[in-house]
Amino acid sequence: MEGRQAVRELLLAGTRKVREVVLAGDLDPAPILDDIIDLADEAKVTLREVSRNRFENLSRTDAPQGVLAMAQPLREYEFEDLLAPDATGRDPFLLLLDGVTDPGNLGAILRSAECAGVTGVVLPRHRAAGVTATVAKSAAGAIEHLRMTRVAGLPKALGRLSSAGVWSVGLDAGGDTPIHRLAVSDQPVALVMGAEGAGLSRLVRERCDAMAHIPLAGVLGSLNVSAAAAIALFEVARHRA
Repeated sequence: MEGRQAVRELLLAGTRKVREVVLAGDLDPAPILDDIIDLADEAKVTLREVSRNRFENLSRTDAPQGVLAMAQPLREYEFEDLLAPDATGRDPFLLLLDGVTDPGNLGAILRSAECAGVTGVVLPRHRAAGVTATVAKSAAGAIEHLRMTRVAGLPKALGRLSSAGVWSVGLDAGGDTPIHRLAVSDQPVALVMGAEGAGLSRLVRERCDAMAHIPLAGVLGSLNVSAAAAIALFEVARHRA
């Protein structure tokens, strides 16, 4: 786990064991660094300061901000776990991602999903970005608070959603319904986002119960997938409030 906000949220959440926090030795003072040090001390996590060169050799992202942590892997939930209300009793509000490959986009989407109140995220096991250190940093700690699972194929997962009474809505420029007029937003629902450029695959599109779009008023014909996800997620969240 790398990045100041991501490491702070890791320590705050306390959902997985943290073995060590490593700081670069040339950092200027900052309140968030004080938080990290205090949280590590409270959790009895080893805190180690190393030279900048040593730190850069340990890090895996382009801009780790002088902070990284060694922690247990994230818990991977079973798909069926996401079909039931969450621990707070909220009906399923799921996000399925069909082949998003850019780690920065995936991290930004996960951050928006957590802030919008998504109760579960479904990722494909193949031909898509996984939750790497870069994704975790871009998500700014959101991965500590999201229930996530990976499936072999999204088309089969969509069939299981239908059997469980969860509406699946694909987001596509050619969708029939504007996202703000989606009638099923306040019911158990899964929003399905496609890959950068390619959009939803044919089988995934065919298995969705409905197709929605984001109305655009400008000259350009599309949004970045992370921007589109944020708009759609918060529009669904507005109806569920």
